[in-house]
Amino acid sequence: MKIIPLHNLEKSLINKAIVNNREAQQQLFEQHSPKMLGVCRQYVKDLHHAEDLLLQGFLKVFKNLHKFKHEGSFEGWIRRIMVNTCISYLRKKILVDVSDEEYVFNNAATESLENTSVEDIQKLIDQLPEGYKMVFNLYAIEGYKHSEIAEKLGVSESTSKSQLFKARKLLQQNYYKMNKISNGDK
Repeated sequence: MKIIPLHNLEKSLINKAIVNNREAQQQLFEQHSPKMLGVCRQYVKDLHHAEDLLLQGFLKVFKNLHKFKHEGSFEGWIRRIMVNTCISYLRKKILVDVSDEEYVFNNAATESLENTSVEDIQKLIDQLPEGYKMVFNLYAIEGYKHSEIAEKLGVSESTSKSQLFKARKLLQQNYYKMNKISNGDK
């Protein structure tokens, strides 16, 4: 029995997709679209908008596939394109609330979310204003630093910190409200 390494299979698919082989493009799309839709959903609460962004992102993927250098993960490369597509969409849609205030973070605000289901956490994140949600996702989920977020969004580092602080505070408030309602307290 011959074993074909998955990396070589993916590299072959990428090379075929570069020359516009529709079957290879379809296979790459089918392999990566479920996870990438999840990435888009982290930034945009409306499923239809998230699906549109997913398709826009994959158009960019296939248009720029020749630029992928096979250094690092292909999935990570696609993910970065999806995140940037979502940010571009949100940047056009909203303006991040500008504030020069510095805040000290209290991680206890988000630690209590650990025992909450993923679906409930996603609902809480979806309730955030777009600017807060974008910074929260970039920092807490994508792992960007405040300096990177500031550069990406065209805001100051202190604005990024402020937006994260406000997002965490609002998440905590909404979490407590959700628990009061689910426990029968009003």
